[in-house]
Amino acid sequence: MEKDEYLTLAKPSEGSYKEKSSKFLGFAYPVKDEQEVKIRLEQLKNKYHDARHHCYAYRLGPEGENYRMNDDGEPSSTAGRPIFGQIQSHGVTDVLVVVVRYFGGTLLGTSGLIRSYKEAAGQALQQARIIKKTIQALYQLEFDYALMNDVMKVLHETGIQPYKRDFQERCTFRIGIRKSQEKQVVDQFRRIHELKVKPLDTNAL
Repeated sequence: MEKDEYLTLAKPSEGSYKEKSSKFLGFAYPVKDEQEVKIRLEQLKNKYHDARHHCYAYRLGPEGENYRMNDDGEPSSTAGRPIFGQIQSHGVTDVLVVVVRYFGGTLLGTSGLIRSYKEAAGQALQQARIIKKTIQALYQLEFDYALMNDVMKVLHETGIQPYKRDFQERCTFRIGIRKSQEKQVVDQFRRIHELKVKPLDTNAL
């Protein structure tokens, strides 16, 4: 993959695993931030309120730089870590994986727990459709209508499609530029006289 590409999930998916009467339900979600992680966890805890454990791991950011693992009462590193290991092995980010455990009455031991949480998480991710996304830098272009041909020429040459257009007294376009091409494309726009090029927060999309 290019350095400005990453893998994530197209939509939620599920999986399950059984070990000595204990049932492990795996859930994988595409998530954008920690707030969405909290919402998904609350939904599962409400739906499966009678389960003994709701263990999870998540990984956020194009390079997976923000992550967390939680054993939710299971012995240390027997649940969250094997779940996170599956996220890593599938090479995905912006992902939350939760494994809900219903205790079957038989203790599984450390190795049994690790295997079970790994399998349930792996099953959920194997059922997922993994997609490739590009990291984009967002910009707003402001210009007089007389510059429209110059702006459209750069957009055509770079293959960029504005995701928002506003035609008032001045024209306003919002565009996403692939991160690896950001400097080159911004320089092209800045060479257009009296065109304003303004960087935007990524939440503006």
